[in-house]
Amino acid sequence: MDSPYISIVVPAYNCQKTISKTIEAILNQSYASIELIIVDDGSSDATAKVVEQFDVNYLYQNNAGPAAARNQGAKEACGEIILFTDSDCVPQKNWVEKIVSGFKEPEIGVVAGSYGIANPKNILARCIHKEILFRHHYLMPQYPKVFGSYNFGIRKKIFEKVRGFNGAYRYASGEDNDLSYKILKSGYKIYFERNALVDHFHPVCLKKYLQEQYRHGFWRVKMYAEHPAMAKGDNYTFWKDICEVPLSVLIIFLIFISYPLLFAAVCILFILEIFYGVLMMKVFLEAFFFGGVMFVRSFIRTFGFSSGIFFILFKKVIKKDK
Repeated sequence: MDSPYISIVVPAYNCQKTISKTIEAILNQSYASIELIIVDDGSSDATAKVVEQFDVNYLYQNNAGPAAARNQGAKEACGEIILFTDSDCVPQKNWVEKIVSGFKEPEIGVVAGSYGIANPKNILARCIHKEILFRHHYLMPQYPKVFGSYNFGIRKKIFEKVRGFNGAYRYASGEDNDLSYKILKSGYKIYFERNALVDHFHPVCLKKYLQEQYRHGFWRVKMYAEHPAMAKGDNYTFWKDICEVPLSVLIIFLIFISYPLLFAAVCILFILEIFYGVLMMKVFLEAFFFGGVMFVRSFIRTFGFSSGIFFILFKKVIKKDK
């Protein structure tokens, strides 16, 4: 296609340490015809002062979550195509160019990219990155069912047609899946351009990473309730992710029933995680380390998923009482 005017929207929340790198990378893109919109989602740190140093469009909103922040930025966007990335991502120089080149056909509504890594020296960050690349390489087809909000472009008219992100997703979890499914239901395709990269500052703190995984489990319940057909997988999740939940629940119940069966169930889950750790990491130390992380993560996600179920059931009971 020709060289359309591009709007780039970045939601920002307490990101004073990384936002300058994000802005500098965007302003130095090989694609010239762009505008950059930073939406401050009620930050309490020095994010605003950092952004003020740059010639960009700055919007402020009371804290409402990244989905609402992206919607706010999209309302102000003048471009024919809107690109989204996050405040802890550093787009590579040809990022915009690669995303725009993916809009080859009118039925392509979204072009999504992949991750590079901004902090490769940390073992946790490195392992998280390798797992994502494994999923992108082996699970994601050219036209997938899902994309990540950290790296994608969408035609503005289509974004408006599907009413953007669902602001009910208050945290960075599930809102991109929800938008993906709405795009597909509207009859448009998602194109995966794996060479359109943003380098991401992956979590370096295990506690923070597991908290994120709890939220993923929690908000996945809402996502599946609204899009039940996607519960069996969406080109990013696969059978291992689905099996982890019942296996984790079984292990918890077996604590009170049978230690021999408990030991067997723990071994099955742990071996499963180590096996995929080896496939994903290719390095034994990283495989063993991240296999252990994935083992713990399976329980954290299950707790989040269970909390999400109870939360939805509780809301239904409250509505009935009213």
